[in-house]
Amino acid sequence: MEDTLVKNVLKGGEFIIKDSTPEDIFIPEQWDEEQLMIKQTVVDYVGQVEGKSGKIEHQVELLSLAGELGFLGCHIPDEYGGMLLDTNTVTLICDHLGAIGGGWTTSFAAHTGIGMLPILYYGSEAIKQKYLPELAAGTKYAAYCLTEPSSGSDALAAKTRADLSEDGTNYIINGQKMWISNAGFANVFIVFAQVDGDKFTGFVVDADSQGISLGAEEDKMGIKGSSTRQVFFENVAVPVENMLGELGKGHLIAFNVLNVGRFKLGALAVGGSKKSTDIAIKYANERKQFKQSISNFGAIQFKLAEMAIRSFTLESSIYRVSDMLKDAKDDLVSKGHSYSDALLQAAEEYAVECALMKVYGSEVADYVVDETVQVHGGYGFSEEYPAARAYRDARINRIYEGTNEINRILSVSMLLKKAMKGQIDIVGPAWNVQKELASMPSMNQPEGEYGLEENAIKDFKKMVLMVAGAAAKQQMDGQLNLKEEQEILMNVSDMMNDCFNAESLILRVKKLKGMDKEVSQEVYDAMLKVFIHDATSRMQKSATDALASFAEGDLLAVMLRGVKRFCKYPPQNVRSLRRVVAKTLIDANAYCL
Repeated sequence: MEDTLVKNVLKGGEFIIKDSTPEDIFIPEQWDEEQLMIKQTVVDYVGQVEGKSGKIEHQVELLSLAGELGFLGCHIPDEYGGMLLDTNTVTLICDHLGAIGGGWTTSFAAHTGIGMLPILYYGSEAIKQKYLPELAAGTKYAAYCLTEPSSGSDALAAKTRADLSEDGTNYIINGQKMWISNAGFANVFIVFAQVDGDKFTGFVVDADSQGISLGAEEDKMGIKGSSTRQVFFENVAVPVENMLGELGKGHLIAFNVLNVGRFKLGALAVGGSKKSTDIAIKYANERKQFKQSISNFGAIQFKLAEMAIRSFTLESSIYRVSDMLKDAKDDLVSKGHSYSDALLQAAEEYAVECALMKVYGSEVADYVVDETVQVHGGYGFSEEYPAARAYRDARINRIYEGTNEINRILSVSMLLKKAMKGQIDIVGPAWNVQKELASMPSMNQPEGEYGLEENAIKDFKKMVLMVAGAAAKQQMDGQLNLKEEQEILMNVSDMMNDCFNAESLILRVKKLKGMDKEVSQEVYDAMLKVFIHDATSRMQKSATDALASFAEGDLLAVMLRGVKRFCKYPPQNVRSLRRVVAKTLIDANAYCL
């Protein structure tokens, strides 16, 4: 279902300086009949495989079935054996597959994302035709070999070598990779090596090539159902035509593929968070203490409501980014770009948003599974209940696809880089905020039903511009080197995330107001007020921490007055609001939002 009104499509990072309307976004409640049919197919698959997802020996079987249903090739063009569904439908599939857990989501994401996309983005036509059809069908499986014992986040420090053979027909690869998901059953490896020792380059390598050996399965804290091994390369001959992209440009492959991987991790986290919340609700209703269900207790209702609020907000943001990616890709295709090039450029355009979604998605999932354990009490610590496994499995999300610390830093540095290149104007809006600080505060009262919330979000954006602008000026004056001030960058990133999520949530809530739905609008309004109430406190702390890190004296005093000025959203009765949300969940005995 598409909106008939013209959409205002923002560039990547522009959400900080421009506003959106409900007509500009896509929400899950807009799924059309075909998408709902696909959703039901995914839900049926989830129910069929859940009991097997936690065992390594079942991964090939489950991926094969996913291939038969089209899930592995839903983002791949028809000519390469895929189905080529639109981006929002692909997000729908990832969202609901995220409910499986047990390591299966790692197997799926590694195969369809970082395993297949390097070939789609950077492979020659012959390489695409050779590998993608079987990978999309689920008859062959892919793994991504980047990390080494001495290079994790610093991927370019890899020591694995690739040297051209004397006859010029092969590259001879020697080296070691570790933490390789799907390594135990993969047929195809995406391998990064230093050609001649200093040209970081990507290759497609057949797993049965002579000279490849595997380490034992890693004994991991979580995702025990996924295969994770070291991969060793000893004089492995790889045809020169199996090079991906250009010689020495492997970093482009690694970074660009990770953009989509980060977004998909956020999408998978949506399904996992909703599933875990659902489990907690059912257990809270079933468990009796002091002659009543524990769901009657305020402390438990707080947890259930907060789990739902964060999951719902994450879902709102994920589908907003999904639609941004869709619009950008469709626009590029209409201008004559190939599908793979359009997909690549769209992900690069919204790299800031993808990094933010990786951070927020993984941390929402972590919060939800932790509280699910707590709702279960002692039983949450038992492997006989699903809470324990979900808790262990979720922890990896904050580490892979770039640690959350790396992604926080990247989100800000990528935004500033776009500004320096003139791709978006941050300087003008930041200067306007500085001028506003020097003027008298407006006495105008907010208008409209959501006027207070809309003003709060505008103020959140001003706070980001104020802090980032002040830090940037300090750097221009030679008083600060932001590359060495990671704490400040992470403060700003957290503020950016709260801005994006708050705006995504209000846009969805406003759009729902005019739609038929089973849940009362009062519930959505309650979630919005709680989120912005809490986000106001987080914004105030992040801004204060950042400013006090580099400003002092009169400058700090002025800036802190600005923080106070931009944090004037009135306190809400969050106890009552959360109880409105909790009652809806408890009465439905399910995550019903």
